[in-house]
Amino acid sequence: MSADVGRTMAGARVMPRLPAQDLERARRFYSEKLGLDPVDERPGGLLYRTAGTEFVVFRSTGASPGTFTQMAWEVDDLDAVVAELRRRGVRFEDVDVAGLRTVDGITEVQGHYPSKGARAERAAWFRDSEGNLMGIGQPLH
Repeated sequence: MSADVGRTMAGARVMPRLPAQDLERARRFYSEKLGLDPVDERPGGLLYRTAGTEFVVFRSTGASPGTFTQMAWEVDDLDAVVAELRRRGVRFEDVDVAGLRTVDGITEVQGHYPSKGARAERAAWFRDSEGNLMGIGQPLH
């Protein structure tokens, strides 16, 4: 039976859920800063779609601690994306921990998943209006 569950889960779509204490504030952030508008909504939830992947921002009385990346986008040109998001008012996080330090909001993360055929990744992080930590990465081949 567990093999059947494994096949079912391996074929299932993943849909991240991001908490928002103020759903309208979150809607404005995603629209004005990221250029994303919900493709659907229901009371207490906004459904977004990017490149065939869906994620939900939902009304919650809880909040993310913002201590880890909750969702990330992989892009082809990190510099261009960061520049455009900055132009829209997005502030990027400064990171300075063992082995990882951003310069002007961007760092190079050594190592990558072999199946992606990259040797490393350039990355940047920002917070949405609700404190959720988001990442943007560009594989380096």
